[in-house]
Amino acid sequence: MKYIQASFETTDATIKEVLVAHLAELGFDSFDENSTHLHAYIPQPDFDELQLQSVTEQFDVKAAVTIIEQENWNAEWEKAFEPVKVGDFCTIRATFHEPDPSSRYDIIITPKMSFGTGHHATTQLMVRQMQQLDFNGKRVFDFGCGTGILAILAEKLGAGEVIAVDNDEWSYENAAENLEHNLSKKVSVSQGSIEHAGNEQYDIILANINRHILIQYMKEMKVLLKKGGTILMSGLLSEDEPLIVSEASKAGFIFKSKIELNNWICLSFS
Repeated sequence: MKYIQASFETTDATIKEVLVAHLAELGFDSFDENSTHLHAYIPQPDFDELQLQSVTEQFDVKAAVTIIEQENWNAEWEKAFEPVKVGDFCTIRATFHEPDPSSRYDIIITPKMSFGTGHHATTQLMVRQMQQLDFNGKRVFDFGCGTGILAILAEKLGAGEVIAVDNDEWSYENAAENLEHNLSKKVSVSQGSIEHAGNEQYDIILANINRHILIQYMKEMKVLLKKGGTILMSGLLSEDEPLIVSEASKAGFIFKSKIELNNWICLSFS
C-alpha cells in the first residue's frame, strides 16, 4: 500500500503539536519531526487534499505532498528509530537495540510507522499514568491500541487479561507482531472498535485516541468500567480538557488527575 507524506516546514514546536492533533483526526497515523519540519503520513486511499488544505490555511503553513512506496519509507523509519525511555520505569525499543538494564520494563516493537511507537507525548503520558496503577490480576481494555505498547505493558505490570482493539488494519497487524516479540500470553488483539470489548466490565480502560472518538464513545466506556475502576484518556491537547471533563462528568465519570507533556494531556477518571 502506498502512503502520502505531507511535510510542513516550521520550527515552532507548539504548531507541530497542534498540527499532529488535527492531522490525526483526518486519518494521518504516523508522524516524525526534526528541528525544521514535521512529516505526517496517511494511507493513500484515505487522503483528502481539501481537508489537508483546510488545515494548512488554518495554521498558515505550507505542505509538500509526496507519494511514497511502503517498502521505501518503512526501511527509512526503522533505520532512524531510537529507543524511548520513560524514566527508569520503561524502555520501548526495536529488536535491533540492546536492552537497557536500568529499566524495570522492556518493551520490544517492530518500528513501523504507526501512531504509537512510544515517541509521541501521549504514549509517554499513558505509560507514566499506568505506573501509578495496580494492574495485578486486573482485567484491562485497550481501546485504540495502535502498536500494542500499552496492552503489552499492562500484561508486564501483572494484568490478568488484556483485550486490545484498533480499527486500523495495519495497526492491528503490527500489534499482533509486537505481542509475539514480547511473548505476550494474556493479551488478545483484534481489528475493530468498542464492540469487541464484549459485555463483561473492566477494572482498567486505556483510551489513547482523540477527542472526537472519546466523546463519541464516552457512555459506552462508562458502561464497560467496573465500579471503582480507572480509565485513562489521552490523545488530547490541553485545550480539550474542559470539554472532555464535562462530557465525562455527564456520562458519570469522576475526574481524578491530569498530567501534561508538550501541551498534550492524559486524564484519569473513575
